[in-house]
Amino acid sequence: MYQLQLLLNIPELFTSQSKIDFYSSMFENLDLSSIPEFPSSNHGRKGYSHHALFRAFIVMKAERFGTISDLLDYLRNNLIIAHLCGFDISKPLPSYWTFRRFINDFSHDYLTTIFQNQVNILKNMGIISGEFISMDSTPIKANTKLNNPKSFSKNKFSKDNQPKSDKDCKLGVYSASNDSSNKRYKFYWGYKNHIIVDAISGLPIAETTTPADVPDFEVALSLLEKTNNWFKLTGTNFIADKGYDVKKLYNYVRDTLHGHCFIPLNKRNSKNPPLTDDGYMVCEAGIKMLKDGKQYFNGFIKQKFVCKFCNSKDDSACPIKHPKYFNGKKHRGCTKYAIISSDYRSSINRDSLYFKAVYRLRIESERYNSRFKALDFEKAYVRNINSVSNLNTFGHITLLTVAIVAIKLGKYDEFRSLVALMQSA
Repeated sequence: MYQLQLLLNIPELFTSQSKIDFYSSMFENLDLSSIPEFPSSNHGRKGYSHHALFRAFIVMKAERFGTISDLLDYLRNNLIIAHLCGFDISKPLPSYWTFRRFINDFSHDYLTTIFQNQVNILKNMGIISGEFISMDSTPIKANTKLNNPKSFSKNKFSKDNQPKSDKDCKLGVYSASNDSSNKRYKFYWGYKNHIIVDAISGLPIAETTTPADVPDFEVALSLLEKTNNWFKLTGTNFIADKGYDVKKLYNYVRDTLHGHCFIPLNKRNSKNPPLTDDGYMVCEAGIKMLKDGKQYFNGFIKQKFVCKFCNSKDDSACPIKHPKYFNGKKHRGCTKYAIISSDYRSSINRDSLYFKAVYRLRIESERYNSRFKALDFEKAYVRNINSVSNLNTFGHITLLTVAIVAIKLGKYDEFRSLVALMQSA
């Protein structure tokens, strides 16, 4: 503390008091005891403190810097902040390559432990409950020229054209429009950060980073399983968009978590022709067909429909004179079948007011994704999945720690706003 007071009296090291208070509060609420402070070395050199480097990357995300170079410039011009991180400012700060090696080689397990610890603190505070959770993913573009709109490379979005600068990234697609009636999609090389958000507080409970070509529903199942091991999601209400509309996910939520799903049906997953509101098929002539019995199978029911005039002796009954109507058989006309599922997925009443009310909570995923991307996460400035994963988790830890600090300071209106807390700290 005495050293800090001396630093405050040096004009060249001036940093606003609000920034000092903000980072002091942030670091006080980060328990790094699970991380070995100094890396083991065979050369006898102690190296830089991993705790100090960890705090420095919290500064990087809090200041919304995209690159390590920006972080280094900031620390060199705000040595008090560097001192609060734990660096010895009487000596040169770590080089760019020291920071680069740290973010590339640092074990993600350590970051996961800190992330889960912050979540549990907020859970014990009563801020996060997990009663309603929402899941979504956000695209992160790789650091490659092929993502540049001005790039004229041939077949730049071909799966066979893997970027040489980043061997871990994959080809993905994302929606470039929120207009459901006119969806526009864009291809990109990169990654996806998958996030489970507490739909009441709007704070993250779990996250993971994958290449961009991994389907959202595949990640959902494994991430829910891992999260349930330490957070306990029993009885949760799982909310997600139609990209997560798969039976395995429904069954896991119901059978293992004993919860409920609020997921719209994905029409691409349905092989049936459209039915009327009261559950009937319509023939090519536009006439409602008749139900003619069911066949029962394991997990689904097959409903048979026949022509309304199947027993008619009138040759002019079919208005379009369909060839099947003149089939020479006792029962005339078309025959069609519809698959009626008897599983949990099909039993959900998506037209109910309750379903619609709960599904509206999914907006918390969109809001959190916006706050997360505001930390400069739309593009990766590093070039492998471990570095991208580590930086993503640093961003989530930063926002969780902001929430903890705001709650402890009694600033409940600011626990979801990094900028507001930084200005008022």
